[in-house]
Amino acid sequence: MHSYANPLRLGRILDAVYPWALAGVVVLAPVGLWMSLVVAPPDYQQGDAARIMYVHVPAAWMALFVYVVIATGSAAALIWRHPMADITARAAAPLGAAFTGLALVTGSIWGKPMWGTWWVWDARLTSVLILFFLYLGYIALHDAFDDPERGARAAAILALVGVVNLPIIKFSVDWWNTLHQPASILRIGGPTVHPSMLWPLLTMALVFKLYFVCVLILRVRLLLAERRLASLATERS
Repeated sequence: MHSYANPLRLGRILDAVYPWALAGVVVLAPVGLWMSLVVAPPDYQQGDAARIMYVHVPAAWMALFVYVVIATGSAAALIWRHPMADITARAAAPLGAAFTGLALVTGSIWGKPMWGTWWVWDARLTSVLILFFLYLGYIALHDAFDDPERGARAAAILALVGVVNLPIIKFSVDWWNTLHQPASILRIGGPTVHPSMLWPLLTMALVFKLYFVCVLILRVRLLLAERRLASLATERS
């Protein structure tokens, strides 16, 4: 793991991954949208309103996945003082916040015709909202101190504390009586969604994942460049 603390070595890996991830997004995004909007049948109860799940569900999955990336990077930064782990976690945070915000907004759009309201203090919705605030808190803490190391440490501690919210989000529909429907894909008994709707959903989930990889690589490069410029400015002064 420590071999990847070298920005040049990590940069070579990112340069190799980026074109493939970008090609995946360019090729699969139109396919996923076509499958979701044209090929997939309307839901037998919700009609075409259910098509928003092809954005909502992948966004919700990514909200959880990106937080795991941040928590893992934060742990590596705190325990092993791994500089690239902190940079990766910091680069991922705005993306996670964006995915979480998208999940909340699309969920509200779906909830209005289905539940008759934009928002309810449902256990799933409330815990995802807390996740959104955790993302914002992480971003704010990173820039809240004059000493960058103190800010990184405080943000990393918050990220690790916030991990307790992830199982609450996942199992909230099982632990409490909520309006949100129970898991229909990531469940022990297997998916309950028909293949005609499952494959478009999985394709869109892959598009979201590849998009995250692309933008994460660009943000890591940006933070590394900012770090080099700050180091050069310090040396000159």
